[in-house]
Amino acid sequence: MRYFVALAIAAIALAPLALRARQPEPVPPRPHVIEAVAWLEGCWAFQRDDSSVEEHWMAPRGDNMVGTSRTVTSGALKAFELIVLRIRDGRLVYQAHPSGQPSTEFVATVAGDTEVVFENLQHDFPQRIGYRRLGADKVLAWIEGPRRGETRRVEFPYSRARCPGPP
Repeated sequence: MRYFVALAIAAIALAPLALRARQPEPVPPRPHVIEAVAWLEGCWAFQRDDSSVEEHWMAPRGDNMVGTSRTVTSGALKAFELIVLRIRDGRLVYQAHPSGQPSTEFVATVAGDTEVVFENLQHDFPQRIGYRRLGADKVLAWIEGPRRGETRRVEFPYSRARCPGPP
């Protein structure tokens, strides 16, 4: 009889552990993997009138990619930006640090092997930033959002460029 009482007490004591072991853990949402946009890696450039725009993207490492951009017009620096793509809370985030202004974050709504689009509807302009891969050596980038009462879109038709280095 003592054996059955001891067995019953042990079963009652261990029941919560058994129940906890049976309940499956919730599956977190699959995060955007930084490697999905690794196609941005490298140097990109385009020329429009007397302005040239360059973007340089480092390879993915440590769940982030770092990029820089500069615009030179008539031989003078017009704009520059540091960009960090990173995973936060399972989402791909575009963190922009433009020309010494306060940083702004945009969250990916699309991220894949041919296109990535980031959005921040609380920001004035732009509210969306996108990149579309057009083959191995072409990328169409854009920024868009409301400007002076209408939606404005500015496109950057990049071609792969030679990355600057030592002469």
